[in-house]
Amino acid sequence: MKIVIAIDSFKGSLTSIEAGNAAAEGIRRVFPEADIIVRPVADGGEGTVEALISGLGGQMTEAEVKDPLSRRITAQYGILPDNTAVIEMASASGLTLLSESERDPLITTTYGTGELILDAVRHGCRRIIIGIGGSATNDGGAGCLQALGFGMLDKDGRQIGYGVKELSRLAYITDEGVMPEIRECSFYAACDVTNPLCGENGCSAVFAPQKGASPESIEYMDACLRHYAELTASYCPSASPDTAGAGAAGGLGFALMYYLNAGFKAGAELIMQTTGLEEMIKEADIVVTGEGCLDGQTAMGKTPAAIAGLAKKYGKPVIAFSGAVHDGAELCCRHGIDAFFPVLRRISTLEEAMESSNAHRNLSSTAEQVFRLIRTFSV
Repeated sequence: MKIVIAIDSFKGSLTSIEAGNAAAEGIRRVFPEADIIVRPVADGGEGTVEALISGLGGQMTEAEVKDPLSRRITAQYGILPDNTAVIEMASASGLTLLSESERDPLITTTYGTGELILDAVRHGCRRIIIGIGGSATNDGGAGCLQALGFGMLDKDGRQIGYGVKELSRLAYITDEGVMPEIRECSFYAACDVTNPLCGENGCSAVFAPQKGASPESIEYMDACLRHYAELTASYCPSASPDTAGAGAAGGLGFALMYYLNAGFKAGAELIMQTTGLEEMIKEADIVVTGEGCLDGQTAMGKTPAAIAGLAKKYGKPVIAFSGAVHDGAELCCRHGIDAFFPVLRRISTLEEAMESSNAHRNLSSTAEQVFRLIRTFSV
């Protein structure tokens, strides 16, 4: 029997690989001869680097970069064995790097994300995956581009400052300072956001409030980004602020699209492609997936549903495990998951359930019992 396990992290308890190994441990008690493959999965947000590094045997590296308020910090990213760099922009430009009182998307910058890209290129990476969730920024990715050597210049030919408010001073854009190696790179953005750059569904209106924007500043920021988009069209004629995904990460999506020619894919899809999961599922007898909590949102395209959809492409049965099950989880059974099982085995506090050794034991034991049932009916 060949079993492919691809479980998203049980956030706060188990990483993707730890969850997969726990399930594999339980299954081997029943089918010791089974060919079990554990692969990391993530949605492109927090945990993506860790999942790919641990699952594919890469290494973590770090670089000193600017945080969203231009303070120097140390940020990490991953390099896979094939020299692909995996970057979470939130590690340099994320909302969690700021206290609540420090949040101000008028001045926060993606410059540090550009510095991470530069560091990866200097390490010889020419394929770069960027997870663009969790940003503290709304600068249209201009800071990232400045770090890469693009000239975001005012009417006097000087670099503008950082933050979306500085885009009001932007007069023209050049790429004369961009290092040649950047042109050799292929960029891929893991992105589940489809919002445009500007307008009532744009990043300023939809996402900036949670980053600290006042109601009065939203219209101003939107105007600054529209001005930036108009000037970008003179650099890249195909550029449009209305493109789906351009508003991701406060407009970083727009910069990656039109300055770095990045390919965009849903986070889970891009990670599955990177890990070669489809080829493994094609040969599997059973696919195991899951995440910390299964609910109605899972069925709407989250990682377990994406894996289940891939499995059903090849007619494979799918079992899911989760720490908890909430209302709407039954929808998962309409989206490729044949059966799901919460792993909690006794009454406990949330803290007890999330303690990693308990979560490992619960998942392993539940997987064992489910596969004992499978063995009974396969004899």
